[in-house]
Amino acid sequence: MSDISNPPLTDQIADPSMRSFTPPHPEALWKLVTTPHPLVGRANHLGEALLHAGLITPPVLADALQIQQLERQTGKDPHLGQILVSHGHVTPEQLQRVIDSWLGEYVVDPGKLAPDPAALALVPRTVAERESVLPLLARDDALVVLMADPHDRVLLDELRFLTQRRVIPVHAAPGTLLPAISRFYGSAGNANASAKVAAPATSAGSAGATAQATTARDLASSLDATGTDLDVTPADVIGESDNTLVRLINSLISEAIAHRASDIHIETEPPPQPVRIRLRIDGDLQPYLELPARYRFALVARLKIMAVMDISEHRKPQDGKIDFARFGGPPVELRVVTVPTSRGLEDVVLRLLAGAKPLPLDQIGLSPGNLAGLRTLMRKSYGLILVCGPTGSGKTTTLHSVIRELNTDSRKIWTAEDPIEISQTGLRQVQVNPRIGWTFAAAMRTFLRADPDVIMIGEMRDEETARIAIEASLTGHLVLSTLHTNSAPESITRLLEIGLDPFNFSDSLLGILAQRLVRRLCTACRAPRVAEVDELEGLAAQYLESGTTHTPEVRAALIEQWRKRFGGQDGELRLWKHVGCKECEGHGYRGRMGIHELMLSDDTIRQHIRHRDPATDIRHSALAAGMRTLRQDGIEKVLQGLTDMPEVIAASNL
Repeated sequence: MSDISNPPLTDQIADPSMRSFTPPHPEALWKLVTTPHPLVGRANHLGEALLHAGLITPPVLADALQIQQLERQTGKDPHLGQILVSHGHVTPEQLQRVIDSWLGEYVVDPGKLAPDPAALALVPRTVAERESVLPLLARDDALVVLMADPHDRVLLDELRFLTQRRVIPVHAAPGTLLPAISRFYGSAGNANASAKVAAPATSAGSAGATAQATTARDLASSLDATGTDLDVTPADVIGESDNTLVRLINSLISEAIAHRASDIHIETEPPPQPVRIRLRIDGDLQPYLELPARYRFALVARLKIMAVMDISEHRKPQDGKIDFARFGGPPVELRVVTVPTSRGLEDVVLRLLAGAKPLPLDQIGLSPGNLAGLRTLMRKSYGLILVCGPTGSGKTTTLHSVIRELNTDSRKIWTAEDPIEISQTGLRQVQVNPRIGWTFAAAMRTFLRADPDVIMIGEMRDEETARIAIEASLTGHLVLSTLHTNSAPESITRLLEIGLDPFNFSDSLLGILAQRLVRRLCTACRAPRVAEVDELEGLAAQYLESGTTHTPEVRAALIEQWRKRFGGQDGELRLWKHVGCKECEGHGYRGRMGIHELMLSDDTIRQHIRHRDPATDIRHSALAAGMRTLRQDGIEKVLQGLTDMPEVIAASNL
């Protein structure tokens, strides 16, 4: 009978709470997984297993069973182990160890083992990294394999076919498997591999090197100073709770916020390639930082811990969120997505949601004509207003700017969003959750029973949501929503294609605003120059190609009109070039603004909808009624010195 209070070598292997341990002889591991524990087979229930382990006496067990019976009579159903722990007869650790042994299952920390090189040779590294398995020991026709899920029958069958051996699975301690795979396969064939595995990661030097580090780049430099061999085994035993790593991640997020970044991209590669970190600032990804490859697992694990994710899961994507205020930062929420990549690695993308306040409607970049037209629609008491564009084009910001003007004491406004990026006092904002059936459509049905005046739906993703939105707009509610389409006319054909009734849709639609975001020129360093005649002719040609009429006379009249509107006192039209300075960190751009295309619904547009006419016909009618395309609106902003032509061309279609 084993003494649980002083466990034998095999119990120490399976105890992940023990911090220091010399890698045992392989025979100890073989005995652990092939010899039934004395408690297995001899105990019919947990109490008997605890007796066999010598942790309790028969009188103690009898008392505990009597307490359990009395509590069951009161409607409770306590576990025997809980009763014994609460009365101080066993510790939780002792109880868990006996339960594991009784069930014949062990949780093994691979950091305390030295895998057999012959076992490693049976499973290729690519398979081990892809499937998250680590061969530990090969004996005769058997192979002991460490796995994240020992009950994965499909994977066990694959391993049996690959190795032509009987596979004995062992459960890996959470968060230990991938670093161990990299460590042991990296050191396979080295005569001193065992010594390397046993060597702890140097922490004293790291602490001293980072004592004065204050920024993410400083901390990254100090990490580089701790070692240069990116594939040695001590590199992969860095913990996700390492003080330097924690400080680095906090500094990275804080600096991303200070740089006005919308996303942080963390990209891992196999050694010796470093971990690359990029920030999306003003819509463009920019290289920001590189970390030693040995931090790839700990970095991802730390972010998973902050986002309350499963750190032992590496083969499936996960998503979560980080409340940065809980870690000493500003009140910023980050949406976190992990994506499994090749060779068992994972990338992480963090989206920063700063809880921003809505902008005034006249500050989002709308031209005077579009601003007046949109405000005309907003004065309607019912109907449907759509804002369309690709992901990241500022649709939510525009909707909240519209809601900001509608948000008065006399209106009840409900919003359903995913996620809630902008908060406003006075709104009733709802976070949808499709996993529990709380979809946009379900929220819409609920809102209609809650006496709304205005309803904002984050996105029309399906026919059901769009149909309910149209019904709501026809029954006396002003409904605002977004759509992922390229232009205002195409939004109509898209909604008709998903099955909407054209007559109801035509009656409900008030207008559609299409938009894109372009980078705004930095006003501190932008450089003006007088536009040449040929350049103005080219701009006029591009402007008119978006419309319906394109002749030399029309081009000349258009240029003359521009001179009156944008030429100033001398009538000279200027084009502005980005330069770069300290204010914009050398990029030449600072911030973003919208270019827009507002299509108002009129009798002609309604007839097009009812007849299901193509988007080209709808576009021509809208242009004839005075609509400006995205390209045309962008060109006018170029002539105002707000952006430049490459930005407009990249963001718009003719």
